[in-house]
Amino acid sequence: MADTIFDVVVLGGGPAGYTCGIRAAQYGLKVGLVDANDRLGGTCLLWGCIPTKSMLFSAELWDHLKHADRYGIDGVKPTLNWSGVLARKDDVISRHVKGLDFLMKKNKITTFKGFGKLTGPAKDGVHTIEVKLSDGKPETVKAKKVVIATGSDARVLPGYKPDDTILTNYEILKIPQMPKSLVVIGSGAVGVEFASVFNSFGADVTVLEILPRVVPVEDEEVSKELLRQFKKRNIDTYLSIKDVKVEKNKDGAHVSWTDANGKPQQKQVEKVLMAVGRAPRTEGIGLEKTSIKPDRGFIMTNEWMETTEPGVYAIGDIVGGMPQLAHVGSMAGLVVAARIAGKYAKPINRARIPGCTYCEPQIGSVGLTEAQAKEKGYNVKVGKFPFVGNSKATILDAHDGFVKVVSDAKYGEILGVHIIGPAATEIVYEAVTALQLEATVEEMMFTIHAHPTVAEALLDGFSSVEGKAVNV
Repeated sequence: MADTIFDVVVLGGGPAGYTCGIRAAQYGLKVGLVDANDRLGGTCLLWGCIPTKSMLFSAELWDHLKHADRYGIDGVKPTLNWSGVLARKDDVISRHVKGLDFLMKKNKITTFKGFGKLTGPAKDGVHTIEVKLSDGKPETVKAKKVVIATGSDARVLPGYKPDDTILTNYEILKIPQMPKSLVVIGSGAVGVEFASVFNSFGADVTVLEILPRVVPVEDEEVSKELLRQFKKRNIDTYLSIKDVKVEKNKDGAHVSWTDANGKPQQKQVEKVLMAVGRAPRTEGIGLEKTSIKPDRGFIMTNEWMETTEPGVYAIGDIVGGMPQLAHVGSMAGLVVAARIAGKYAKPINRARIPGCTYCEPQIGSVGLTEAQAKEKGYNVKVGKFPFVGNSKATILDAHDGFVKVVSDAKYGEILGVHIIGPAATEIVYEAVTALQLEATVEEMMFTIHAHPTVAEALLDGFSSVEGKAVNV
């Protein structure tokens, strides 16, 4: 490959990387993709989004089966087969890994299994990447443009390392037995999703959060509702905690902390999950040989994802100031591919990025929270519709939660939509589209929604801004 000059080489085979590569190939560019894992897919497919959602679906089915008689189905006495839960999760992963392998061949993308490293600025318009292949052999890859998409790793609290007791999202997906007790440190998306899974399967789950509310990036009312639901499900949740310590012992781990009232608390559990964020994976990729100066490991870019090094782009979890979400990385990949190919592109609008959390109940949100809108000086007008008034939610036996719409009182502009309840992660896309197209509350009030659907709660949500919700 030393004599081949690619139009673009992507470092990283996760959602950001493979999406960028595929779209670039669709534009007719010659594409190379370097990935250090033995399988394509990155954290999202192999150890993140996809396997966790497989387990959440199994947990949802389990919750229904425990109360099958409620739905007119008698004689169901389910038994949890943990190895079966893991096997289905692995099957889902394998199917999509094979799908990615097919897509690489279909789009004539040359893949390199190994660790790629920048060697410095381009010479005569060509960048050189040194790749240490998985078999230990070196490979030199050349490209006119380089896209860094190397992803991120799970953080742990200082002084700790992951093992078979102290877990991150990686280790917890492989534990051979279902734990009877679990402490989750951190209540962001990863923390509350795993808390939801293991609570459904019968574990004694405790959530510890250093901040004053769960899912702290969400609207405050959403945080309060999730906390209420967790209490209802007997998930013990401690907020504003400090001085957390984990001491391993023969029975698992002894966890101690100071609660919000300054009182010492402790718990003996089998497993501890540390869900305290993710660190960019940028060490050892040759940044020091370029003009790129990382900030705490993150790479800063302009709106087109261009770094300070000419011809080098960065996308995905490594980009400073961008949410570490697979769909953000994927869209950034599409933007970069279009820019490199000289095609129409639109930069990512950070106020239009949906956030989805797949716990029970689900959370879907986009745009400004009520507090953020007020901080920006808007004359805020809010509408709120409870799912208890939605017939499909009742059919699904999932009528907790609400749709909250944050709008500008002067022009009716929709500033944000925040949903907690059934199928929130699916129906939030109507709100994303509304914000993307700058729709007003009035326009959405006269948009027909099929009945009965969970999505028609949005119609009542928009209508509630004007005090005109029909079903409450």
